[in-house]
Amino acid sequence: MAVESTGNLIGYELPAWELPDRDGAHHQVREEGHQATLVAFVCNHCPYVQHVEKAFGDMVSAFASQGLRTIAVVSNNVEDYPEDDVPGMIEQMERAGWTFPYLRDLDQTFARELGAVCTPDFFLFDGTFSLTYRGAFDASSPKNGNPVTGDLLHDAIEKTLAGSEVPLPHRPAMGCGIKWRAGMEPEAS
Repeated sequence: MAVESTGNLIGYELPAWELPDRDGAHHQVREEGHQATLVAFVCNHCPYVQHVEKAFGDMVSAFASQGLRTIAVVSNNVEDYPEDDVPGMIEQMERAGWTFPYLRDLDQTFARELGAVCTPDFFLFDGTFSLTYRGAFDASSPKNGNPVTGDLLHDAIEKTLAGSEVPLPHRPAMGCGIKWRAGMEPEAS
């Protein structure tokens, strides 16, 4: 069942976190020296992520030289969804051509702190780590027939890199709900 992101979190500050990648190397979520940071909650098995993963990778690679840092995060319970664990992460990175860090939120506390609810769920922060966009890649989904354009996220990245506001409202992200461990489910708002 599809889940949509909720709430206007514009101005929310990216918390300082350190998460491991597939090899166990730790990465700071907040890294100075970038004009923007994009945190994308994704996973290997979700058809909504698979629908945009190649276009997403191509887009953020094109923006990397302009100061965008991208990190992907898998927060799913990999005990119940083993296809989202390290072998699936490797498969997805190869399939989609991702070259940015793909991190593991094993205890799901990073996703909870940011309020991530689905995959994909995109959080874009400016150079001061203030949230400028939380929303969808575009208007497409696996079954709605709309083309994969990435226009919504592309526009948000351009505006953020230029120091401009991303006008509200933002189209909510929509995808598979994050697969929470028992007791980690966010409270209904």
